[in-house]
Amino acid sequence: MEFVHPIKDPKAINEIKQHLLRHSKRDYLFFVLGINTGLRLSDLLTLNVRDVWDGQQVTSYLYPNDSDTPFFLNQNAQNAIFDYVHMKDFQPDHFLFQSNKGNAPITRQQAYRIIKKAAEAIGVQENIGAHTLRKTFGYHAYKKGVAISLLQKMFHHASTNETLHYLDIHDNNDSIIQIDVNL
Repeated sequence: MEFVHPIKDPKAINEIKQHLLRHSKRDYLFFVLGINTGLRLSDLLTLNVRDVWDGQQVTSYLYPNDSDTPFFLNQNAQNAIFDYVHMKDFQPDHFLFQSNKGNAPITRQQAYRIIKKAAEAIGVQENIGAHTLRKTFGYHAYKKGVAISLLQKMFHHASTNETLHYLDIHDNNDSIIQIDVNL
């Protein structure tokens, strides 16, 4: 299996978002939810509408597959969900990322194609794959000051070195992280 990379450039992330939004709100939501939650692909694909929408508003947290671990839905994710669920008449038990070919969710292969084609369309050179969304979340969380130990726990890795490798961070000191509590 080839190593896939996170999308490190915020400009590329925004270009992919714009590209996907022009083509499919479903695919846009898939990308936005993936890079903003760090959910596993299998958890993303099995989400139902009721997991993110209570019929009136977007939930603040989601619990994939009845997990005890909540995943926070930030404002970008909430806005994308809100726009998507108002697009058509969804039922609570519908898959959030429903296939165009029936009542099943999109497949892992389709998810890969969505990510790969969007990255290629905007000129991303790195190897992109199914783990790219989760890695992109982790990479940017780490760069914004989230402790590597928390990401290690979230990703179920045995060591912080494994997590750093997973996130394609080769030099733990390659950038200065500023933590300012500003009391």
